Amino acid sequence: MAKLTRKDMKSDKFALEVQHSVEFVSEHRRQVARWGGVALALIVVIIAVTIYRRHERDLRQGALHSAMEIQNANIGAPTTEFVVSFPTAEARTKAVQKAFSDLVAKYSGTDEGTIAEFFLGTNAADTGNLAEAEKHFKTVADSGRGPYDSVAKLSLAQIYGAEGKVADGEKLIQSVIDHPTVLVSKEEATIALGELVMAKDPQRARKLLEPLRSSTRSSVSKAAITAVSNIPQK
Repeated sequence: MAKLTRKDMKSDKFALEVQHSVEFVSEHRRQVARWGGVALALIVVIIAVTIYRRHERDLRQGALHSAMEIQNANIGAPTTEFVVSFPTAEARTKAVQKAFSDLVAKYSGTDEGTIAEFFLGTNAADTGNLAEAEKHFKTVADSGRGPYDSVAKLSLAQIYGAEGKVADGEKLIQSVIDHPTVLVSKEEATIALGELVMAKDPQRARKLLEPLRSSTRSSVSKAAITAVSNIPQK
């Protein structure tokens, strides 16, 4: 039996779905005829659009998965044919940049494109390129594609803090506190705000963080306790 590639399987799946849709219309020709030509055309369009969207979503998710594999690839000689690896860290960095940039260019305005944009910002921040990171995070923060924009707002606020624009960072975090998401809770955003302002206003930071030390959510209480311990002592 010939070995099918991922591309072949997706193409076969797409063709099979189209075939099933055509067979459905053929088998119900008598009933469909009573609905009239306009109704028939509308049904065919709806079926085609649904299949197309599903196919496009699969393509986007496949591209994002491939980009993530590159992001997490090993450095050095490949151990098996199933493990992605690069000879040097520089080679991997270039491949990661290209993979996510291609995703953003091709799928802008989708969840997958937004996630790719966020990773471009994260990778830029990790290399110390704050100007580049700020650009990507701002794009995601302004996209309105929740809940990804909430995470981007916290990341962007950290950059603003590093640049001395604390007030701008506060506004971003406060918007997340007012409108928490499944990725960033109100408590987590409050901790981020406390960490942002603690250098210039330790008293306010303590007021924000202390109540969260006793949170029933262990992740929140641990983060609050750690943040409180970092408040500058006068």
